[in-house]
Amino acid sequence: MSESINATEEDPSSNKIRLSIWQALIPVIALIGMLAYNVFIYGDDSLAGSNQFILLMGAAVAAIVGVSKGARFETMIDDVAKNIKSTTEPILILLMVGALAGTWLLSGIIPAMIYYGLQILNPTIFLAACVIICSVISIATGSSWTTSATVGIALIGIAEALDVSVAMTAGAVLSGGYFGDKLSPMSDTTNLAPAMAGTDLFTHIRYMTITTVPTIIITLIVFVIIGLNLDTTGQTNPSEILNNIEASFNVSGWLFVVPILVIILIIKKTPPLIALLIGTLLAAVAALIFQPDLVRLIGGGETLTFETAYKGIMNAITVDITIPTDNIILQGLFSAGGMAGMLGTIWLIICAMVFGGIMDAIGALERISEALLNLFTSTFGLFFSTVTSCLALNLTASDQYLAIVVPGKMFAKAYEKKGLAPENLSRTLEDSGTVTSVLVPWNTCGAYHSGVLGVPVVDYFFYAIFNYLSPFVTLFFAAFNIKIRQLRKK
Repeated sequence: MSESINATEEDPSSNKIRLSIWQALIPVIALIGMLAYNVFIYGDDSLAGSNQFILLMGAAVAAIVGVSKGARFETMIDDVAKNIKSTTEPILILLMVGALAGTWLLSGIIPAMIYYGLQILNPTIFLAACVIICSVISIATGSSWTTSATVGIALIGIAEALDVSVAMTAGAVLSGGYFGDKLSPMSDTTNLAPAMAGTDLFTHIRYMTITTVPTIIITLIVFVIIGLNLDTTGQTNPSEILNNIEASFNVSGWLFVVPILVIILIIKKTPPLIALLIGTLLAAVAALIFQPDLVRLIGGGETLTFETAYKGIMNAITVDITIPTDNIILQGLFSAGGMAGMLGTIWLIICAMVFGGIMDAIGALERISEALLNLFTSTFGLFFSTVTSCLALNLTASDQYLAIVVPGKMFAKAYEKKGLAPENLSRTLEDSGTVTSVLVPWNTCGAYHSGVLGVPVVDYFFYAIFNYLSPFVTLFFAAFNIKIRQLRKK
């Protein structure tokens, strides 16, 4: 705590150089400045490639700071390699989500979800229903990612057909998805946070409901109010859309067998990659059974042969496909990008991991977290430092796991010294590290969900109410000393 803030010598305990706080912030300030200007110039098109290069430029600034203070370039590259390696599974999941979306379109699964969903849901209750549906699915599966990739995609399609804002819908999907993700004992972050803080899983979940339940109730109330005030005048007649879907697809309730089986697999703790692969293959079989004419069409043949069937299925899995329709609204819904459609998001994740890896290698992430810890000495200050540290790491390290692990390691002793039970820390890590990751466009979670749902982060940010409200609720409880559990004296 008494270390000089201007020390720059090498830290023997971490094999990283010792930066001052201002030196550690140079790459962050440079990155934010460059990203702000880039978004100003490109707008929504900034994610098409220019933001990716800006992340590399931010990494270059971090590398220059590191080299100028004696860091080895080889060490930085090693940390970058480790960082990128840690995203192997998310990248593969993204590719499989692209494949799943393509086959679920071709087989008629997504159109069937839209078809039946239009008959059940209406604009007034739609957004609140999205929150509830995604909460249930996410609690059952333990994954906000799986929730977005399955029911999330279908709900976006229903929103477009109902003429409800897709930005609002994405916000509702993510609010419900992350609520369920936080409370599910099968969620990786829900297991990681108590492990870092030093408490057990179910104590953590029970304690987390204190802040999480009020937050989701507020979120639902807001979406109900929005739904009651939605302007539905001039909305397309749903019966027309239903007729167009029937004209393009053989709609059948049997198609729901595939998504139900995928959800069951995930509930049974089947690895997501395997579950998504099985879902893709089952949808391919369903396409051959229920939509043979569409398979032939996408395969480019006059008749359905083994060759045209193979090409039709492979095209749906790998590249852009479009199902012909005269309905303008359905034209967007009847197209999918396959695995190729996820490459832009993967590109973004890799570049973000380069920046995060170099920031970690030069000790900048640790230095920023340490500075935040030193800023405050009160109980509220400790909570505030934790929240700020998690947010900073989501912005700089571009990964929610680092936003849980680094502050978890940094603050565990501080909470103990304050006489605070470890579940205070684990709850705060989730309330600020897990849920806000999806609000950062270059974070792995922000990149994933915006890519899967087809809605830019800047569009859904305002409507991801649960996600940005959670840190404020946890700070409110800390400020007024509500349910702040103390350590039990042994």
